Amino acid sequence: MALLFAKTHEWVNFLDDGTATIGISDYAQNELGGLVFVNLPEPGDEVAVEETFADVESVKAVSDIYSPVTGTVVEINEELLDAPEMINDAPYDAWFVKVENITDKGELLTEEEYNAFCETLGEE
Repeated sequence: MALLFAKTHEWVNFLDDGTATIGISDYAQNELGGLVFVNLPEPGDEVAVEETFADVESVKAVSDIYSPVTGTVVEINEELLDAPEMINDAPYDAWFVKVENITDKGELLTEEEYNAFCETLGEE
């Protein structure tokens, strides 16, 4: 699985069928702490680069999740609605949505570029 990352800590996995799954990075789930609730869009909803499409609630706060691509939600991961802790347990398996008709991709980083970016965050 070759994931690409947004600087807002979402990952995207482009699948062979032209769709993509989107989730949050290990860095993001670690910063958020234990997740207790996830709010997902509906299939058919449009998502756009750098716009909020979901939110997660942890014991600390509610955080927006931004889309790394523009397209149409074709499927949501309904398991997360009942078990948001799956995101903490396996962030790269716990995808939020599957998107099709992708027309735009934001500035996406490779895993190496993303890890280097995250290392700079603690230095500010």
